[in-house]
Amino acid sequence: MLPASGNAHPTAAAQAMTAIGIDLGGTKLSGAVFSPGGEILQRELLPLAGRKGTEVGKSVQEMITHLSSHQAELIGVGIAVPGISHAATGRVWAPNIPGWEDYPLRDELQSFLSDSHVPITIDSDRACAILGESWLGAARGCTNAIFLAVGTGIGAGVLVDGSVLRGAHDIAGAIGWLALNRPFLEPYAHWGCFEHHASGDGLARVARELLTSESQYQGPLRKHDPSTLTAQTVFGLYSSGDHIAVETLRQAIAYWGMAVANLVSLFNPEKIVFGGGVFGPAIQLLPQIREEAERWAQPISMKRVSLEPSALGTDAVLTGAGFLALQKHRKAQ
Repeated sequence: MLPASGNAHPTAAAQAMTAIGIDLGGTKLSGAVFSPGGEILQRELLPLAGRKGTEVGKSVQEMITHLSSHQAELIGVGIAVPGISHAATGRVWAPNIPGWEDYPLRDELQSFLSDSHVPITIDSDRACAILGESWLGAARGCTNAIFLAVGTGIGAGVLVDGSVLRGAHDIAGAIGWLALNRPFLEPYAHWGCFEHHASGDGLARVARELLTSESQYQGPLRKHDPSTLTAQTVFGLYSSGDHIAVETLRQAIAYWGMAVANLVSLFNPEKIVFGGGVFGPAIQLLPQIREEAERWAQPISMKRVSLEPSALGTDAVLTGAGFLALQKHRKAQ
């Protein structure tokens, strides 16, 4: 079970305790110092600027050093990584970071912090997202909830009976590979069917395909270099009724709705929280997504689930990383 978000009457010692949360993305590194109640006391951002391999590992070390330099009692460091964190070995697979196919992050950081007793805890960004929302966000008070993250890729943090579902090999929640279409297409092997059609990159891909196939279309997207189309471009034209933008998002709503239906039928969650860069602007589509999901899902479970936007926004993963560190400390008490 997730602990409460804070003590109503914290002691002076508890107030002095702090934890570091780090959100490692493909292009940037975010870090923050958290109080036991979840208040952010210090925040830092470091662009990775094309760094790879051990360069990224050293950037994490530098972030920890900087954030810990003025902390009287640092009780732990939690790190969210964009991929798979193997709990038994502490090694990380992060496909958006070159050289991180099997990176020994925990051993490297423990060696770096060898003079201290500060524990290091690592988990996937999707697991940290649902932990953050369960601690201080839209899923607060839930024991069964899902964070559906849609950005460049797609993933899901799944909370079952108060614990994050990780699977036999720490890969649970990789729902970009949900099979939602037939026949199988070769690109699905690289990033999955669901992600191919309905991620941020997927929206741009679908819009480009529609532009190629609809020779009669002469709307504003025709003036764009197809290689520069982004999900943001599609959303920008959706409200004006642009045909390509509307059709792109109509298809995405169908995929998002089917995915929600499958998650509801499998896990019977109290809430599904939508986050990531696409949700964002796609929050306006939640009523349509729910309508589509209701066509496919187990009906009793679907009637009882709430679909909500993230309450923490871009801080969901970072907050969950801070929670990892605090949770580790509480379990050690």
